[in-house]
Amino acid sequence: MPKLVDPAERRKDLAEAVWRVVRRDGLDRASVRNVAHEAGLSMGSLRHYFGTQSDLLIFAMRLVIERINRRVVALDLPEDPRQAAERVLAELLPLDAERRAENEVWLAFTARALVDPALRALRDEGYDLLRDVCHRLVRELAGSGPPGLDVDLQTDRLFALLDGLAVHAAMRPAEATPDRLTAVLSRHLDDLTATGGPPPSSHG
Repeated sequence: MPKLVDPAERRKDLAEAVWRVVRRDGLDRASVRNVAHEAGLSMGSLRHYFGTQSDLLIFAMRLVIERINRRVVALDLPEDPRQAAERVLAELLPLDAERRAENEVWLAFTARALVDPALRALRDEGYDLLRDVCHRLVRELAGSGPPGLDVDLQTDRLFALLDGLAVHAAMRPAEATPDRLTAVLSRHLDDLTATGGPPPSSHG
């Protein structure tokens, strides 16, 4: 009997083959031919699951969002908002091999999204989800933190911090180590819950 193949698993395997090609050779090399070779399939077999290269790349990019979302949903969070926020946000930073792969692939796709409308829409969806997480966490911290916290402003600050740390980790991994990333995040949350953010700058 022929071996039965789970289509969902095969599509995930192909998306992960895209990731490997992108990380090793760059997104420009993630052609149907190269991905099929990476996955040990013929081009015809790959096209059974993805009709076009665009379909394949969109699925591979969406897999990043889905994997992060699954991890966050599965977290057993403490009741303390400060600890819960740190636990959730740690899942969004490249602190281990799995998250480093996701981060590098996501950044490669976001660069391509500048000229690819389909990827641009998915990039925007991912960033909207990330900002929503930041907004929810800051709102929860505001309930236990100092009065007068500007939730929207602090959401943007936290969003920018996470985005910047992810870029630094991809560009300068020897300096932006997991310990350094978690230390920066922890300090930011400490400052946020202690003071509601930095005081306004004074001039003159």
